[in-house]
Amino acid sequence: MSELRRDPIVGRWVIIAPERGLRPHFAKVEARKDSKIENCPFCEGNESKTPPEIIAYGAPGREPNTPGWDVRVIPNKFPALRVEADIERLGFGLLDKVSGTGAHEVVVETPRHDITLGELSEDNITLVLRAWKERIIDLDKDDRLRYALVFKNKGIEAGASLPHSHSQIIATPITPMVVKEELNASKEYYCEKERCIFCDYIYQELRDKKRVIYQDEHYVVLSAYAARFPYEVWILPKEHLADFQLVSDEKLYILAGLLKKLLGGYKEILGDPPYNLLLHNAPLRTPRPGYWLTVEEDYHWHFEILPRLTRVAGFEWGTGFYINPVTPEHACKVLKKVFK
Repeated sequence: MSELRRDPIVGRWVIIAPERGLRPHFAKVEARKDSKIENCPFCEGNESKTPPEIIAYGAPGREPNTPGWDVRVIPNKFPALRVEADIERLGFGLLDKVSGTGAHEVVVETPRHDITLGELSEDNITLVLRAWKERIIDLDKDDRLRYALVFKNKGIEAGASLPHSHSQIIATPITPMVVKEELNASKEYYCEKERCIFCDYIYQELRDKKRVIYQDEHYVVLSAYAARFPYEVWILPKEHLADFQLVSDEKLYILAGLLKKLLGGYKEILGDPPYNLLLHNAPLRTPRPGYWLTVEEDYHWHFEILPRLTRVAGFEWGTGFYINPVTPEHACKVLKKVFK
């Protein structure tokens, strides 16, 4: 029987409806065979097809914008926001607008066209995580920017425009509404109880054990209690930390191993589905002392990974509710197998 569940962080409601799982399911995707595609701008050897790189990790002595890289960060050729634009804030009664100032970058995760993030080695995934971390640190120096979202769209259904494995970073001059809801909820909880809501959530889930896919000394992998999508997973550090950019290199490597197992499990069990990977992080605030003053105490960075096995349709847009045909407890039992 279906039930409604409330997300403990932001109060968002979802409908868990297992009987809807009897509908047609996601079909497996055929693997790509070519290691390099001549007209793919992200393939090694096609560096001239992209804007000049911002940073890259690769062979010692390699010249910028040449082959020999392992991970490459470039400006998006078709950016949603432009870092060169001066910021301007205007209001017309009830109507507000801000100039399209920001940053839009692409992290090309591998020079190979035929491999996905989950198929990379742990060392290479660590390089991807390191690139995310270093770019957030750099963007945090720009006092025009308020938030940097790291996200990965895999597959057409998840919004990817190119099949070559990549992720993106968009830094905005305002704090996005979804992020602000999470930040405000965390702040209210802390003001009332003087505890981090994410730390309490981790503690409760570890005691309950029904949705704990995996845990080690540093991280916990959870099947989200109020999952919006089938097999939605959260990865949270056990250490209370608001900023992903403060994670040590050693813990980045451990995190890379968890991502490899999880994404490999999605491919093995779910047929390589499209997914969205989101880094929920504290706002950028280095040039603005006092901005989100208590965030270091009340917020907790984490990853949310959302397989796109169902479609968001009219009911979801009209109500803000999501319908999930797979119970988080069942998803936990299935995904536990990949971590054994």
